[in-house]
Amino acid sequence: MVKHRSSSRLSSSSARFFSRKAVPLYLIFIFAFTIWILVFTSRNIQTDDQTQDHQQNHQHRDSRKNLQKKRSEDLDSQLWTPPFSYGLHPCVKPSSRYKVANFYFTICLSVFSDIFDEEHFIKSLGRDVKVIKKLPKEVESLPRARKHFTSWASVGYYEEMTHLWKEYKVIHVAKSDSRLANNDLPIDIQRLRCRVLYRGLRFSPPIETLGQKLVERLKSRAGRFIALHLRYEKDMLAFTGCTYGLTDAESEELRVMRESTSHWKIKSINSTEQRVEGLCPLTPKEVGIFLKGLGYPESTVIYIAAGEIYGGDDRLLDLKSRFPNLVFKETLAGEEELEGFTGHATKTAALDYIISVESDVFVPSHSGNMARAVEGHRRFLGHRRTITPDRKGLVKLFDKVERGQMKEGAKFSNLVKAMHQDRQGAPRRRKGPAQGIKGRARFRTEEAFYENPYPECICSSKEHKEP
Repeated sequence: MVKHRSSSRLSSSSARFFSRKAVPLYLIFIFAFTIWILVFTSRNIQTDDQTQDHQQNHQHRDSRKNLQKKRSEDLDSQLWTPPFSYGLHPCVKPSSRYKVANFYFTICLSVFSDIFDEEHFIKSLGRDVKVIKKLPKEVESLPRARKHFTSWASVGYYEEMTHLWKEYKVIHVAKSDSRLANNDLPIDIQRLRCRVLYRGLRFSPPIETLGQKLVERLKSRAGRFIALHLRYEKDMLAFTGCTYGLTDAESEELRVMRESTSHWKIKSINSTEQRVEGLCPLTPKEVGIFLKGLGYPESTVIYIAAGEIYGGDDRLLDLKSRFPNLVFKETLAGEEELEGFTGHATKTAALDYIISVESDVFVPSHSGNMARAVEGHRRFLGHRRTITPDRKGLVKLFDKVERGQMKEGAKFSNLVKAMHQDRQGAPRRRKGPAQGIKGRARFRTEEAFYENPYPECICSSKEHKEP
């Protein structure tokens, strides 16, 4: 009995002992397991947070890259891409009412053929007029009427010519450099002008071949380029009376040239007033500031379409400091290639015309005849980007920079861009005469037909597209 009780007490003591020991061990185990779970979970949470942060950072980087890429593409589009053309296309076919003229037309082919493709001209206009190199024998001895073209001739001019044809078989046109009317002419007359300008007139094979070669070389060298029609030749400055930035000796030289040129009617010109009114060509330095303000990078390749720059290479230093990649026809073509062009200003101007029409961007420093013709041709071919400087507005900005009231920077650039937002060659109808001007003087304020042949020779997508 005693032993049994002892044994029972021992068993009871052992049970209490083990139960006391087991509880803390159990709690320790639970605590340790909990700590392990927390540590493991916290590691996962930390890993997840790091992964999420990494993903977010990666997304932010991608977002920034995409934004930068879009900005770059937008800027690239603003600088190089042709304006939206709204589906417009050339249309030069005559209407159903058109009648072929029943007369011969001769031109001074000995000079014409030096510049233009004579055979192509005759063939392309075969359905409109019979162009011949020599009068037929049966009309050589007939009486001839002598007639001058009238500047900005209206429909009345054509009616007068019709009556003249009834009396004479041969009409001698002594001078033909005057412009016909820009507006209010029958559609078939306007489209005939376009057929002559854009289909009939093609440069002679030697000029056309070399011109296209130079375009290919420019594109292979740069991919894309600006053609800058830099009207800073001596005769242009003398004619316009623009002497800004020139020395006293240079200004005097230009004055003497202007006064000694008999067919230049205006002799006394205030250079400062000319410049303020925007009537002067931009100087090479001003062109550089302008193009940089538009956002063109320093690496831009610029072809200089011009004759001899007044002041020589020194006058181009400021432009070259901003855009070192200036290209001239003399550096683009070999001496042998230019052998037949040296000393022939009209032929070299024809090369400039071809390159200017085919350039990615065309910028004229002055609105002369060639600049207007190039702009009109580029509009006809699909409204290629043509930037026409607002010279009057730019002079105000240039003067502020010169006086230290403004710096070439973001503010200046924004003003230049805003000023030229609607001067990039986008489709628009030809501008009519300025308001308030009466008489024949109003014609001088019209936009020239060959500068913008829209709407007569450029049609909407609703009309049949011509090949």
